[in-house]
Amino acid sequence: MTYTIKAIDHIQLAAPKGSENQARHFYVAILGCKEVEKPEALRKNGGAWFTFGTVQIHIGIEDPFAPAKKAHPAFEIENLEALKQHLLNNKVEIIDDNNLPGANRFYAHDPFGNRLEFLEWK
Repeated sequence: MTYTIKAIDHIQLAAPKGSENQARHFYVAILGCKEVEKPEALRKNGGAWFTFGTVQIHIGIEDPFAPAKKAHPAFEIENLEALKQHLLNNKVEIIDDNNLPGANRFYAHDPFGNRLEFLEWK
């Protein structure tokens, strides 16, 4: 049997109970993602789903909650400096990192402490 991994369909990140509106603010209002409706059968679990391009970010409720400090999604960005300035203007702390040859990149955290990487290839 042979198979092919075609793409990443979605990224799952955790958030504390009752944090859906914070997630909406960060992922929609700040990052510019669009919210997508969760299937009816999954709504009872809380959380929220967002999309950009062909990838979705699923924010799932975890109780007790612990943010992903090392594990993280990495987002390839066009015009990384513009995003950096936009995040700084929205009081999102930036952690610069110059350790990946051929890329400009930085890290930030979502409102729940999950690590996010943003990079632009040179």
